[in-house]
Amino acid sequence: MKKPNILLITSDQQHWNTIGAFNNEISTPNLDRLVKEGTTFNRAYCPNPTCTPTRASIITGKYPSQHGAWSIGTKLSEDQLTIGDILKEEDYRTALVGKAHFQPLTSTEEYPSLEAYPLLQDLAFWKRFDEDFYGFEDVDLARNHTNEAHVGQHYAIWLEENGCHNWRDYFRTPTGTMDPSEKYKWDIPEKYHYNNWIAEKTNEKLEKYQEEEESFFLWASFFDPHPPYIVPEPWDTMYDPEKLTLPKIVPGEHDKNAPHFQLTQAENPDFTPYQETNIGNIGFRSYVNITESEARKNMAVYYGMITMMDKYIGRILDKLDELGLAEDTIIVFTTDHGHFFGQHGLHDKGGFHYEDVMKLPFIVRYPGNIQAGHVSTAMQSLVDLAPTFLSFAGIPIPATMTGCDQKPAWIGEEEQVRDHIICEYRTQPTAVHQKTFVDERYKITIYYNRPYGEIFDLLEDPGEINNLWDDPASLQLKADLLLKYAWAELGKEALPMPRISGA
Repeated sequence: MKKPNILLITSDQQHWNTIGAFNNEISTPNLDRLVKEGTTFNRAYCPNPTCTPTRASIITGKYPSQHGAWSIGTKLSEDQLTIGDILKEEDYRTALVGKAHFQPLTSTEEYPSLEAYPLLQDLAFWKRFDEDFYGFEDVDLARNHTNEAHVGQHYAIWLEENGCHNWRDYFRTPTGTMDPSEKYKWDIPEKYHYNNWIAEKTNEKLEKYQEEEESFFLWASFFDPHPPYIVPEPWDTMYDPEKLTLPKIVPGEHDKNAPHFQLTQAENPDFTPYQETNIGNIGFRSYVNITESEARKNMAVYYGMITMMDKYIGRILDKLDELGLAEDTIIVFTTDHGHFFGQHGLHDKGGFHYEDVMKLPFIVRYPGNIQAGHVSTAMQSLVDLAPTFLSFAGIPIPATMTGCDQKPAWIGEEEQVRDHIICEYRTQPTAVHQKTFVDERYKITIYYNRPYGEIFDLLEDPGEINNLWDDPASLQLKADLLLKYAWAELGKEALPMPRISGA
């Protein structure tokens, strides 16, 4: 019996509430199609709200503190066992198209990176590249979000092969010639946008797998709507900024929060106490000078980026139908982490563990196996993807994987598999190191060697405005949550082998 195909489609930094089926201010007809044909999990979370740690968790089934790629700017060690490694042994074809970000933009002798300058832009190298890459036997890679100078690898090759010989005109210096002050409207022709490249390369692989009757694990990894906020027309003006519901800070909401929250609302904040190395921290800056009109335009273009991406996700879904593969393919659509575009007075991402940056859009479709048109509250973590995919394929899950097998929850045999989430965040050895525990109702965040933290009642305070950490009436709640968090940490330790003897 042919094993199920697995198609993972991800966006990058997409807020959980940006699917048209649940938010009438945005249009996503193809994601809505998946919602109608599959199950939406409305309590899905990332294991870390930044790219590299979470993406490494997706393929290893381990938390960042376990697989070692604990922050962006680090790399996932090549000796880590990945789901691709396992599936290849079971005669699956494995491929990744788009963003990997398993390695940093800088390479050293001790920690070499294939995704670093100058190799990133050595197109001759990438034309002949045919090595296994973390269990993916076939890759088409790029590294730039929108018009960033990091453009190169297979995407730049594709641009040249498709007649876009002036591709450097559409990217920032020093790689390209585009003025970095240009915002919102990207002059690159839509046919040369990486959304089209990702859809085209994904569909080419689907055609090959169908023709050769091979089971596959294929990851279509989109770059949008990760900032910079810039997109080709007409998507840049598709949404009227004045008609969108702009998230805003609640006056005084950070008064009870950790100091770094408060500093983001100061004119000239001093974040030096949070920096032990010469590399800064994501999101630790002032946001008070972002005007409402700028925030509205950012949000409108962010929505436009999502709607454009949705169009090309639709092309992949159409190809599955055309090839007769839809019935035999598990599709998961999600993102690597969330995004702030004004919530709590914050923008982008960072060490602020609100639902906006931790929670994810998450849809699963597998006709005849997973309920259509259903919304489930069963908690999901991206660390669960690898063991769950292996379970559906009938392949033993390695004991080193610490994510949960979500198959019983996906197919409706059980209401839920996990009763809590752990989200980790670390960008400095000690100064920025935090973890968050979430259960059905509450959320607690602790900071390494710091007396402060956050506790939010997600039932009574879904906007996460009232921090209960120092609330005298919540002392028992704090004690209970700290104990539950300790249990959760103990519970996510791996048992690499069973105990086989008394001594």
